[in-house]
Amino acid sequence: MGKHDIKTILVTGGAGFIGSHTSVELLQQGIDVIVVDDLSNAHEKVIARIKKILSLYENEAHQVKPGEIFFYKADVKDEAALRSIFSRHTIDAVIHFAGFKAVGESMEKPLDYYENNLESSIHLLKIIREYGCKKLVFSSSATVYGNPETAEFVETMPKGAPENVYGWTKWMIEQICSDVVASEPGWSVVLLRYFNPVGAHKSGLIGEDPEGIPNNLMPYVAQVAVGKLEKLHVFGNDYNTPDGTGRRDFIHVVDLARGHVAALDWIKNNAGLEVINLGRGASSSVLEVVQAFEAASGTKIPYVIDPRRPGDIDEFYANPQKAWEILGWRAEYTLDDMCKDMWNWQTKNPQGYATNLAGIDES
Repeated sequence: MGKHDIKTILVTGGAGFIGSHTSVELLQQGIDVIVVDDLSNAHEKVIARIKKILSLYENEAHQVKPGEIFFYKADVKDEAALRSIFSRHTIDAVIHFAGFKAVGESMEKPLDYYENNLESSIHLLKIIREYGCKKLVFSSSATVYGNPETAEFVETMPKGAPENVYGWTKWMIEQICSDVVASEPGWSVVLLRYFNPVGAHKSGLIGEDPEGIPNNLMPYVAQVAVGKLEKLHVFGNDYNTPDGTGRRDFIHVVDLARGHVAALDWIKNNAGLEVINLGRGASSSVLEVVQAFEAASGTKIPYVIDPRRPGDIDEFYANPQKAWEILGWRAEYTLDDMCKDMWNWQTKNPQGYATNLAGIDES
């Protein structure tokens, strides 16, 4: 093993939607994963489900022996808890997902969002520095671009004014990371700007499990298809797009997770800071998503047209060229793949993680 090899990763928010899928990809690379999650926006059963995926993976006789997973129920704002974890393990790098993420709620509870997301990130950076880790991948968002004139978002664009408090927390954490890297040598940080993560693991064991009415399109469509919700509310059909509905860059969560593995390869051998988009580089409209999901599920999706939401724009999508040039990464899954995997998850878990799949010890 070379001096830069990464053997153990701390994943904050590792029981969440994107964090759980990323943990699986890391473990399948033979990397040990330490999940820190307070379960405020995740389910305790996720860790058991991840272990089940790994057992299935081992049974397929892969050459790489999966890594080991460790779970700590802790708040990333709790410096004492973080110190205890860093003292117990030799941590080579950190992937930081933890944070409040509901856009609508962020506008209703701005102080909660600023306190939680900023404070947790600052405490984490302090502990990383204290233990000499200094290798970080941060889960950012395309919301930091604001509402630019162009539909194609490229990393060389200046950051804009986000439309919501959630976006501002990502904007500010990016700035904090940038200032820390500029202030002292030895840091290696990648800021990954996501577009619209959807889909689920092909096993149907882990997926997105929002509480109440989903904020995002695909889980909403899936819950209508499975009969959990009566109909889809489409916000606006008067956009400047071919079918009048907004267009977004949807990316399969497994593609996104693999982008984090690729980012680790970069921070393993490089210093400084990079900002990288993770998206497909193509957009799909709300109605195109509905049609694709109908095809995947064999179910008609009833919908109604509601007024536009404030701040929504006609279209945006990633320019993914930098991810390919620097990380050797590109999205591989199609919209049809996303819908198929999301439907598989939803039908196997109609009540989300409250559904106990047969044969899994979730104690």
